[in-house]
Amino acid sequence: MADVKKGKLTFSERVLIEIGLYKEQSLKAIALELGRHPTSISREIQANRMEMPARYIRWNKCYKAAACKRTGVCKQPGCVIECRKCPEKKCTDYCNGYESAECSEVHYPPYVCNGCKKVKTCQKHRYFYSAKKAEALSNERRSESRKGIQLSEKELQDMDILISGLVKKGQPLSHIYLEHGNELPVSIRTVYNYIDSGELSIKSIDLRRKLRYKRRKKKNNHDRLDKQHCRQDRTYEDYQKYMVGRDENLVVEMDTVKGKREKGQCLLTMIFRKNSVMVLFLIPDGTAESVTRVFDYLETALGLEVFKRLFPVILTDNGSEFKHVIEMETTETMESRTQIFYCDPMASWQKPHIEKNHEFIRYVIPKGKSMGFLTNEKVIRLMNHINSVKRNALNGKSPYELMIEDRDMTALAELLHMEVISADEVHLKPDLLDD
Repeated sequence: MADVKKGKLTFSERVLIEIGLYKEQSLKAIALELGRHPTSISREIQANRMEMPARYIRWNKCYKAAACKRTGVCKQPGCVIECRKCPEKKCTDYCNGYESAECSEVHYPPYVCNGCKKVKTCQKHRYFYSAKKAEALSNERRSESRKGIQLSEKELQDMDILISGLVKKGQPLSHIYLEHGNELPVSIRTVYNYIDSGELSIKSIDLRRKLRYKRRKKKNNHDRLDKQHCRQDRTYEDYQKYMVGRDENLVVEMDTVKGKREKGQCLLTMIFRKNSVMVLFLIPDGTAESVTRVFDYLETALGLEVFKRLFPVILTDNGSEFKHVIEMETTETMESRTQIFYCDPMASWQKPHIEKNHEFIRYVIPKGKSMGFLTNEKVIRLMNHINSVKRNALNGKSPYELMIEDRDMTALAELLHMEVISADEVHLKPDLLDD
């Protein structure tokens, strides 16, 4: 392997790799046939293989989860919810029957399932190598890495040789540009940008004095956000069109409240516009999987029809915890249960009710304070005190007083242990949550 080829793999070489994998050849044999190093073949396969997810349910990556009916694996007294649907704990952390849905063999050469004799019956998490797909992925990465550079490869290489060679001699970039500016196809500011982004051989540390430019703030990031799959047909503009002729009081606003900038417990909050009742859920982390578990829990405990009536339309922001939109909108059997829409970025005024009500939470849990001390009992206590506050906007009544005659809201109140706090006993200070 002394005279191995270097450089970018060609499409014909990728085709030979795919054929070799289906013939169950070793990576070393494929590399020998192509005149490449085996490490190059290994990197190519791992970088460009296609992923085929296993048929596990939602967040639960246990191979047996779809058919599992077990309860009580965490040994919590009185719990009757199926463990796979628990909104508080991950059953995979407690269950001795847990079996990963990912095949362990893909962690070792050849890293894919091409040629595997079990592939027709295997339902686990799998990977395949396709020459056509690998070529497309490689070209896409190459294109992305070159975005913003308006030079040909030859022009960029010539500029790199000139500038890097003189900088390594100790010359200031300003001096180089004054001397060779007419030879360079870009401005000095663009040269600094190329250095920052790693397009040239030299780095910022190689410059004796580097000019600092304040990075321009983007006016908005709508274009980037609107390309996200979850926002397709669910933007605020789509929401406004959808609500034409519909009652705004049907809308439920959703958000999260976090403590310190840390991973860990936080609050999922929802407010019903029709009565300003705000419900709080303690979730173990700010992930989309935790939010989905709350939806599954509510649907299971309330029943699908009650869930649909309570949560027909949900308006939320663009946080990563709300990206699993299909899982939130549908049941495990892919039956629709709600309609999700997203506010515009930096437009909290589009869901004003929940933003305003977060002030009550901050009276008790100031910004910057960790939420690691919270328990479900404390969250229920906080929720009850907040919803027992009388409001001028509600004609002097509290949110809880407005929900008494709503049968669906009464079912939700019973499930979440909502209790009216007498007006004089309402307490919204940090010591409310003292044990």
